[in-house]
Amino acid sequence: MAHNGNLTNDSELRHFLDYDAHRHINTDSDSELLLNIFANNLQKTGKFRINEQDIFSAAAGLYNECRGAYAVAAMLAGFGIIGFRDPHGIRPLVFGRRKSSTGAGYDYMFASESVVLDALDFTDIEDVQAGEVVIVSKTAVTRRRLVVEERITPCIFEHVYFARPDSTIDGIPVYNARLDMGVKLARKVRQALGDAMDIDVVIPVPDTSRAAALQLSHELGLPYREGFNKNRYVGRTFIMPGQEMRRKNVRRKLNAMPTEFKGLNVLLVDDSIVRGTTSQEIIQMARDVGARKVYFASAAPAIRFPNVYGIDMPSIEELVAAGRSDDEVAGAIGADMVFFQDLDDLIASCRAFNPRIAAFDTSVFDGKYVTGDVTPEYLHKLEMRRSDAAKQKQPADGEVIGLHNYK
Repeated sequence: MAHNGNLTNDSELRHFLDYDAHRHINTDSDSELLLNIFANNLQKTGKFRINEQDIFSAAAGLYNECRGAYAVAAMLAGFGIIGFRDPHGIRPLVFGRRKSSTGAGYDYMFASESVVLDALDFTDIEDVQAGEVVIVSKTAVTRRRLVVEERITPCIFEHVYFARPDSTIDGIPVYNARLDMGVKLARKVRQALGDAMDIDVVIPVPDTSRAAALQLSHELGLPYREGFNKNRYVGRTFIMPGQEMRRKNVRRKLNAMPTEFKGLNVLLVDDSIVRGTTSQEIIQMARDVGARKVYFASAAPAIRFPNVYGIDMPSIEELVAAGRSDDEVAGAIGADMVFFQDLDDLIASCRAFNPRIAAFDTSVFDGKYVTGDVTPEYLHKLEMRRSDAAKQKQPADGEVIGLHNYK
């Protein structure tokens, strides 16, 4: 079993599995908890051979027991593969099929993004719905939506940052959504600067902000330039443990080209500002190669709250925008001015391509957690796990190479 997301009642589940189900948990991974809850529910059937109904019943039990965000793909030996998604649809999951190259019928695959299936020639790609279970056996594909929540809230940060631009998630083409973010961000910049507009050039922070920056430059009638060269062998810096490691890796990851900055007032565009470490280093790099003024625009609103649904964002004390005004954020990262996307505009940019989605998970921006079980005590416990000080106490485990489920 593999999963993307984060369970918010992991402590309760761990206690239940240990004291009631008598299953020993070896790791801190939510994947192991989900696996054991599902296996325990299957074991309750008392059958040597299970069928689709047994799997649906086991998944229904899991939905009742597990809270939080999760998109899951699993293999049942001798039976087939299954995929299911949490009742609020917070984390994405798609599946598709292609003609089998080894015989009659089709191959099936689950993934977080459609681009994975596109690259492997899968077709008929569909989203697994919130609260839905899809079973692919040797003979059939069976789908059943077991839970229908009043509020379906996919994570909007997938469209801001995580997803590849050539993916489509929940019917929303990511690239088009990011272009529209650029349109709305341009309005924000024009409104803020008015007649004092003195920007010479728009430069994206590679890679995820390129679409928004390109459209923003078009809307403002300003030249668009690639001012940073990216080293593709350095991972995502905002989840790296330790401030010093993040600072060093920003410099290793990006190199500023002096010809695009010298003597100019530049508008840097990034997808978001989390700790501010990356933004601060990038702004200083621009100044070091001769930029006269450095404005900074974020395609996302200010991140002022921790994420509890599968994104390893830092504790609230480490978020640069937490408790600060926009001007104070600009001062903290060394920018002449900062522009944040409005939350309503961000939501509108995504809903424009799928109006059936009435709401998104926007908890990192507004502190509203849709599962309803995120208490101040839970957030405090999470901060104790996620802070730089806590991570530095963990045993060294090699380079951080990507997003992970840090418990």
